[in-house]
Amino acid sequence: MPESSKRTVAVTHLTGIGAVILAAGASTRIGIPKQLLQLRGQTFLRRAASVALEAGCRPVVVVTGANAAAVRESLRGLDVLEAENQQWESGISSSVRVGVEALVTANPRIAAVVLMLCDQPFVTRDVIVGLVRAHYETGCSIVASQYGGSYGVPALFGKAHFAELATLKGAAGAKQTIQKHLRKAHLLPFPGGEIDVDTPGDFARLRSTNYSDTSKSADLN
Repeated sequence: MPESSKRTVAVTHLTGIGAVILAAGASTRIGIPKQLLQLRGQTFLRRAASVALEAGCRPVVVVTGANAAAVRESLRGLDVLEAENQQWESGISSSVRVGVEALVTANPRIAAVVLMLCDQPFVTRDVIVGLVRAHYETGCSIVASQYGGSYGVPALFGKAHFAELATLKGAAGAKQTIQKHLRKAHLLPFPGGEIDVDTPGDFARLRSTNYSDTSKSADLN
């Protein structure tokens, strides 16, 4: 790793930025746990967790729910904390709450959290480091990724928003909090962010050579 990258990772770690990876869903549209889909020899979830760790986020909390045992096994050997969401069927908001609570319990002095999904395969270490860098350079307490004419995760939320994230209900994800504070949020372009996997067709396109080659954000080797 270049020295400049080492310094960036160290700074990120020391500033108390944690990560929460939401991986509790049942993946009903694709028919199998997408957390465990293999792409180039690595599961989606393990890759997301590795990216957060490489970016210097500590702690990294993975929220499990459906298929928790199998998902847990896919993380073996990684320095992550698991937070099992017993109410995962109530919607993604419950996973956000469980993840943020676990993060604060692990480190009460945590300064901010990066919320991530496991099915955005073009999220790289540099994407996460970019969110953290923008947070400190702009002073914005919310830094969200911008893609596909909209915005969303991965996104960074300062501690001032933790309580609000914990009050989300049902299917309302973190995008609702971003929208509420949009005028004061910083949006960071991330062209590959709109590519996620919800259906077998999505996964087939992702695995195709042409699809991977057309994304400048691809880093799936």
